[in-house]
Amino acid sequence: MENAMAVNNDPIEVPVFTQSGEKTLLPRNEFADGLLPAATAYQIVHDQAMLDGNARLNLATFVTTYMDKEAKLLYAQTVDKNMIDKDEYPATAAIEDRCWRMLGNLWHVPNPEDTIGTSTIGSSEACMLGGLALKRHWQEKRKAEGKSIEKPNIVLSTAVQVCWEKFTNYFEVEPRWVPVDKEHLWLDGHDLEKYVDENTIGVVAIMGQTFTGAYEPVKEISAKLDEIQEKTGLDVKIHVDGASGAFIAPFCQPELEWDFRVPRVASISTSGHKFGLVYPGVGWVVWRDNERLPDSMVFHCAYLGGDLPTLALNFSRPGAQVLLQYYQFLRLGREGYRAIQQNCLDVAQYLSSAIAEMGPFELVTKGDTIPVFAWTLKEGASPNWTLYDLEDRLRMKGWQVPAYPMADDLGDMTLQRIVVRNGLSHDLATLLLNDMKTEVAFLEKLDGPMPHEERTASFHH
Repeated sequence: MENAMAVNNDPIEVPVFTQSGEKTLLPRNEFADGLLPAATAYQIVHDQAMLDGNARLNLATFVTTYMDKEAKLLYAQTVDKNMIDKDEYPATAAIEDRCWRMLGNLWHVPNPEDTIGTSTIGSSEACMLGGLALKRHWQEKRKAEGKSIEKPNIVLSTAVQVCWEKFTNYFEVEPRWVPVDKEHLWLDGHDLEKYVDENTIGVVAIMGQTFTGAYEPVKEISAKLDEIQEKTGLDVKIHVDGASGAFIAPFCQPELEWDFRVPRVASISTSGHKFGLVYPGVGWVVWRDNERLPDSMVFHCAYLGGDLPTLALNFSRPGAQVLLQYYQFLRLGREGYRAIQQNCLDVAQYLSSAIAEMGPFELVTKGDTIPVFAWTLKEGASPNWTLYDLEDRLRMKGWQVPAYPMADDLGDMTLQRIVVRNGLSHDLATLLLNDMKTEVAFLEKLDGPMPHEERTASFHH
């Protein structure tokens, strides 16, 4: 065989980097004709993936990059489970049901016996389902009143995550963008009456804006909608996009009323693979009561031996992450989640206060909502460099600290942001600060602008 040689009739593996495949260049965009030894195929993929950045040093992403060894073992043992096949995997299906009910309890659902929820592939799918339920509910009400169901619209800030742009595009809902400005960096109910009308299916409130980490004040938005209903009779509900904050506020800001304690909140979505502390991808959505989820969104089909009610955009999807979510719920409980999230908040505020003291920076947020904060370069502080230059200098040392423009109406305002996740310790944060100080000192010594091509920032939420 090509990958072995006989010595005293005993096969001896050829060292991996001298095997076929490692000695030659394999085709990149077409199938090779023959097979490779498993060890060689593994090594090629492993080595190419080494060119990626270090996930632990990626301070741009919200997505979990650390789980303990027991979670990794459970992941390996359950990676073959298909979440959609509830007849074949009834225990996993029961655990999924348990998880969203636990979240409903955490978010103060009024009646545990009159509510519904589901897991999703991520918070984007959860948002899609929440938005679609608002649209269907509006359509059914309009039909019952004999009114047109054309031209539905949804009201949201221009600083929402891109999944909401996808929702309005894919499901043909007009977005009513409420612009951000320096006085209103997020949706707070200001001028809401200018955007709401009889075709409004709902308002989206973000618990943890991706641009700044700020909470949009759900209770204030609801109060403004109360005023609008009193004047116009329009009863507009709220979907809370709690991608990050729905796993922070209940543990670290329990007095904050943003969830089902606010009567206008019809549904809440969150991301299990962000501050739910699970590897990607899993999300969750829960509705206030069964009435808020139209029956038309639940499908029943015969699949592998049983009647399968399904509520999702995807069909087949991983079951392992749902089990990992339950593992974290059991492993951590309220106190464990509180300890981890509070530690992230403490590290975020340690970093933000130190960065504010460096001189050229001005904080936009300080990491006291979700453990995410952003800053700008003070006007006139550094004529020869920008936050994009600092981003590049930090990337040379392995840190990914994104710089990006603010949403549309503040597109000339450049922010830099850090997301503190479980795994960014106080010690690592201190190393980051030392590197930032070194690179800022380097940039401050420049006699002229950094030489680089004119660029347009690319920012992935």
